[in-house]
Amino acid sequence: MENTKAWPRGGRGASWLRQFTSYKASHEENRLKDEGNVAKARLNFLEHRPPNLTFMLEGRYLWMNDFIQPGDKVVEVGCGSGLSKEFIRRDCSLLLTDFADHPWVEMKVDALNTQFEDQSFDVVLCSNMIHHVPFPKKFFEEMSRILKPGGKLLIQEINCSVFMQVLLRLMRHEGWSFNGDVFSYTIPCTDAQDLWSANCAIPNLLFDDMPRFTQHVPQFSMTFHRYSEVLLLPISGGVVAKAKTIDLPRPLLKMVRFLDNILVSALPRWFALQRSLVLVKRME
Repeated sequence: MENTKAWPRGGRGASWLRQFTSYKASHEENRLKDEGNVAKARLNFLEHRPPNLTFMLEGRYLWMNDFIQPGDKVVEVGCGSGLSKEFIRRDCSLLLTDFADHPWVEMKVDALNTQFEDQSFDVVLCSNMIHHVPFPKKFFEEMSRILKPGGKLLIQEINCSVFMQVLLRLMRHEGWSFNGDVFSYTIPCTDAQDLWSANCAIPNLLFDDMPRFTQHVPQFSMTFHRYSEVLLLPISGGVVAKAKTIDLPRPLLKMVRFLDNILVSALPRWFALQRSLVLVKRME
């Protein structure tokens, strides 16, 4: 399964979003409820299975199963509320890791220095955690180290589109800066002392100019890229940080996804709130 038609364009065309400068919200002014409370978010999902949120999470995780083989050794870094195991195929070995301690976290690791042996895994997956990483280049180097040659890094991430910027400002949530250097070893893109510090422009800075990414991260090649989500995220109520929403029946949610796909296909840099990527470790 490949989709290269939706690959982001590099060069000058990829830098246009920088005209919207930067925005940073403090935790205290956040208008969403329970920011960072992953335990409450996990309990709410497992007890109530909110239909909107479930439908959105299916879209964020089920695609990954196309790139995981039976028996693969898989690790999730930055698992957060640990909901991936509800969606990832059961015939692989999935290890949940995070820097925070929670009962469902099977191993506490630092994503920049996991302490795993070289070439330990067939697949690494990460969902909406790279925009929290202070040194993204170190992250990719560590993921390359722990992946086998030909291994896959499956990424689900924010896309800092115009609509995403509007939502972040309205909710006073996280923020973005297109001024950071995602390939620096010394200047952090987020606050390394704050697990919930975020720069939602990090995925754009990494992937909107793929020739530049390949120059700085030659260990990987991209084989899949797809934009997604416009209205599905706002009506989901949020994964961890919560907003009020109204539960919708699945047929109506499918209609919303259909509309999302039209908007994303037409104007991804204006509307798309998420992106999915597969990076393959080059053979040695």
